[in-house]
Amino acid sequence: MYGAALQRKATAMALGLFRVCLVVVTAIINHPLLFPRENATVPENEEEIIRQMQAHQEKMQLEQLRLEEEMARLAADKEAEEAALEQVAEEGQQQNESRTAWDLWSTLCMILFLVIEVWRQDHQDAPSPECLGSDEDELPDLEGAPLRGLTLPNRATLDHFYERCIRGATADAARTREFVEGFVDDLLEALRSLCSRDSDMEVEDFIGVDSMYENWQVNKPLLCDLFVPFMPPEPYHFHPELWCSSRSVPLDRQGYGQIKVVRADEDTLGCICGKTKLGEDMLCLLHGRNNVVHHGSKAADPLCAPNSPYLDTMRVMKWFQTALTRAWHRIEHKYEFDLAFGQLDTPGSLKIKFRSGKFMPFNLIPVIQCDDSDLYFVSHLAREPGGGTRASSTDWLLSFAVYERHFLRVTSKALPEGACHLSCLQIASFLLSKQNRLTGPSGLGNYHLKTALLHLLLARRPADWKAEQLDARLHELLCFLEKSLLEKKLQHFFIGNRKVPEAMGLPEAVRRAEPLNLFRPFVLQRSLYRKTVDSFYEMLKNAPALISEYSLHIPSDHASLPPKTVIL
Repeated sequence: MYGAALQRKATAMALGLFRVCLVVVTAIINHPLLFPRENATVPENEEEIIRQMQAHQEKMQLEQLRLEEEMARLAADKEAEEAALEQVAEEGQQQNESRTAWDLWSTLCMILFLVIEVWRQDHQDAPSPECLGSDEDELPDLEGAPLRGLTLPNRATLDHFYERCIRGATADAARTREFVEGFVDDLLEALRSLCSRDSDMEVEDFIGVDSMYENWQVNKPLLCDLFVPFMPPEPYHFHPELWCSSRSVPLDRQGYGQIKVVRADEDTLGCICGKTKLGEDMLCLLHGRNNVVHHGSKAADPLCAPNSPYLDTMRVMKWFQTALTRAWHRIEHKYEFDLAFGQLDTPGSLKIKFRSGKFMPFNLIPVIQCDDSDLYFVSHLAREPGGGTRASSTDWLLSFAVYERHFLRVTSKALPEGACHLSCLQIASFLLSKQNRLTGPSGLGNYHLKTALLHLLLARRPADWKAEQLDARLHELLCFLEKSLLEKKLQHFFIGNRKVPEAMGLPEAVRRAEPLNLFRPFVLQRSLYRKTVDSFYEMLKNAPALISEYSLHIPSDHASLPPKTVIL
């Protein structure tokens, strides 16, 4: 059995090997490389196949040409689009560069303007050395010939002109002041008798200011300016707010302030009884049960602007005019003259009319004291120093008239006997008033002349104001005014002027404030500036003839005239 099986397996293996060998031999025989068919025949449809292949090739070539044209068109469109984008980018870059260049130029111009302005403020705050002389080295130079080469009369002519036309014309100034003061005392006393302390304003004693009380009044009729301070009734009080206490004040409001009317029970020094609700069993030791603080009261404060806690100048003027009218009706039977208002837009402008036809004007100006200083807020002023108009009815002009009078009084004590400082101011004021009558008022006023003199008094030594130097100091004063006009810059004497002696007692906020340019209206109003400059030079041109006309027959011994005394 076992042997038969082995025989069958050997037979199967031999048969398998034979089959494999047969397959290999068959493959070798049929391989085309070993035995190529030289006598093979070409199919009958071979030409047809070749034609179809050629047609297909031509079709493929046409399609390739179409695709190449399409690709070329797309490439051209893409290049055009890229070129357009590049052009737009270049234009935008050029615009950005031009805008950047313009912004840079504007910035450089602004910086240059600020540098020039700072330089002018630092180096041109004082008169020119051509006017002051070589001993004032810190004062800047004035270009061109001073006063356009115009000359003034000599000292002898000026002295005689002063003695004849100014000192004689103002000889009765003391009597005029005495008469007006006596009448105003009576008028204000009658006004107080008509006012109720609980509901009306409390009027205080008047204060004499300006040229009549500084002894340089030159124009006739002689005019007294009197400040009349007033206080609010209880429980109100005034809280002044200076323009320099805020950083965002417009230029046209510099030199002004506002006056807030505050109830006394609203200023409780931090008491919280009006800010919180106390229990029924708690009592405020400051105010008690019957004096509770009521914040946000709707009651109208006296003489305030509508819907505002600030004092209104128009309402104050109307109140003051009504009060003066009532007071005069009460005492008019005691006098043999009439009292009338001089100007409709200035309620405090009064005029005494005598039966002989003569009249005597004076100004009563309601004012409010600024804290405990000699500064006063003025409701109206016929000759505003700044030459501008107030921005609103709640803006009050800040007056330094009391400080100016005090500075002149203190300075006069240090000057030589018979000093010529007030004589210079009087002659300049006389020439200006005559010129205004010829050509009409301009932007230059007596306050500007006075401000220029105050600057010169501070810059000059006391010995430079001797009586024999009248012509030199008058020439200097006019030079200072000319320089200020050409630069459109005349700084207020007190505001921001740290050269003013501390003994004057100016508030620190005013001393540290930015300087106030009184000629700022000339920067904005070109026609006014041109008229002012023309009028100024015409005044200088007419000055020699005008002074000579009033100074005929000069005495030969004029040099021995007694010195002029100044009493303040």
